[in-house]
Amino acid sequence: MSRDVTVYSDGYTFLECPRWRDGQLYLSDFYTHRVLRIDGNGKATTVVEVPNQPSGLGWLPDGRMLIVSMKDHKIMRLEDGKLVEHADLTDLVSGHLNDMVVDAAGHAYIGNFGFDLMAGDQATTTVLVKVDPDGSASVVADGLMFPNGSVVLGNTLVVAESFGHRLSAFDMAADGTLSARRDWVKFGEPPKSRVTEEMFAEITIAPDGIGADAEGAIWVADALNNRVVRAREGEGIVEEISTGEQGAFACMLGGDDGRTLFICAAPGFAEHERVGATDAQLLAARVDVPHAGIP
Repeated sequence: MSRDVTVYSDGYTFLECPRWRDGQLYLSDFYTHRVLRIDGNGKATTVVEVPNQPSGLGWLPDGRMLIVSMKDHKIMRLEDGKLVEHADLTDLVSGHLNDMVVDAAGHAYIGNFGFDLMAGDQATTTVLVKVDPDGSASVVADGLMFPNGSVVLGNTLVVAESFGHRLSAFDMAADGTLSARRDWVKFGEPPKSRVTEEMFAEITIAPDGIGADAEGAIWVADALNNRVVRAREGEGIVEEISTGEQGAFACMLGGDDGRTLFICAAPGFAEHERVGATDAQLLAARVDVPHAGIP
């Protein structure tokens, strides 16, 4: 089935981490260092500026917003329009912070690069960190290959491993701890090489941002192949939507009926190419099954 993909909003450097909330879409524009809110007409306003580069977004149960500050390894909290430090993860991670999901109880799960991707360093496995509502932080999983987008489906956390060729699932306890790690879907074997260019050649899909639907399937932005795909647990890819000449780096179901798939798109992800660029876009496609889960 082919689906029409339209430009919902454009003029950005590199959009990530779309979140539909209260009739509007929130997302991060990396290299203008802004968290944005986009209305139903595609008009963007700045929520807050994050000097050390915003990424993952989420909300505590009381409605306060949490924002990943990538380069200084901090989780920031938006209080009365100003940023305050919620948690400092410097001692727990080995690379830029990345995407984040915040569950209904306020536990935030944050991935990190694990190595300096933009400098071309050799890839390493890394950890997933949990930050509790009071700001206390701990490692809840390790051995992940570039943990990226995450979704909460009931009592299950699913994490995209961009270089791991898979989505990994964990059981979530009431206190936010994780157990019973398993492959939610395995797209192929993990790459043998740790040289990033060679890794790209070994994997058929690089799952980046993800979002779930009401049938328990997950939409996955494939950062390598200019597409988003819909995957089912244990089954694999059941649908794909091309993003044409633009790469796809995150996706989220939203809109009034939950059936608009928003896609963060750009020609590439390299920082030196995206700083100062204005050709990143927010795309949209209509799908059949509405949003479910968190975010």
